[in-house]
Amino acid sequence: MITDALIFLQSWYASCCNDEWEHSYGVTIDTLDNPGWRVKIDLVDTPLTGVLLDLSMVERTDDDWVQVWSNGIRFEGACGPENLGELLEAFRDFVGNAVSLAD
Repeated sequence: MITDALIFLQSWYASCCNDEWEHSYGVTIDTLDNPGWRVKIDLVDTPLTGVLLDLSMVERTDDDWVQVWSNGIRFEGACGPENLGELLEAFRDFVGNAVSLAD
């Protein structure tokens, strides 16, 4: 699952790169001190510009949790130390749902 979500993110990022977009926008994966991960994925000048996602929270334990949201400009997420794959899967679902709505 983690591999598939990572491959999807890589492919999505590559599809956005057009010799301009990647100079101003991109993907950031960073760590949190609680501990955990934080992901920011720019949506500006992509087919996902303007697609909103209300805050979605899954909190199982102090170390097993995922939060994702989109303000239409950026998809963001935060998660526990072993939930990065689940967060990336949430992005893949976000893209899939946005594409379904557009059809």
